[in-house]
Amino acid sequence: MARCEVCGNDYGMTFEVHAQGAVHVFDCFSCAIHRMAPICEHCRVQIIGQGVEVDGHFYCGAHCSRAEGKVGIVDHV
Repeated sequence: MARCEVCGNDYGMTFEVHAQGAVHVFDCFSCAIHRMAPICEHCRVQIIGQGVEVDGHFYCGAHCSRAEGKVGIVDHV
């Protein structure tokens, strides 16, 4: 069994996430989101959906990127 790196739960059904050359072990999606989701640099929400990246900065959407002075970003639905 492997131990979740967020909550420490020793669980037989953990899963691995491979990202940027590192391997992370979690016991549930909420722990994976807690550790892996980027944070909007304007409103500070964890971005678990379709965020935007502008000049190396992460935002939850075009509204927050514009609030930080970024231009030309449009949400598509």
